[in-house]
Amino acid sequence: MSKERAVRRAVREAEQAKLRVRRDRREVRRTKRRLLLAKTKRLRPGRTGRIDRRSKGQRATIAAGVALGLLLIWTMVGSTALSIALSLLLVLTLPVLVVLAFDR
Repeated sequence: MSKERAVRRAVREAEQAKLRVRRDRREVRRTKRRLLLAKTKRLRPGRTGRIDRRSKGQRATIAAGVALGLLLIWTMVGSTALSIALSLLLVLTLPVLVVLAFDR
């Protein structure tokens, strides 16, 4: 009878040791993950994309400026080919103009 109890106790202790090792590994992983997250730069909630770098007013100003530029190009220029070329030039130079105008 006591031999059976000793065997059951040994099995139970072995299972508990396995669980303890698993728990320790999980805790080490959690600690490493927390340290890594603490080191990395976190974005503020709601501002995950690049488009949110500008305020709504700045985005509205950019959109209005582009619309006005396109309107002026297409109404003032007589040649369709030149209008297309100027429109492409406006679109391609827009990022530079935005950075020059609004970058902080």
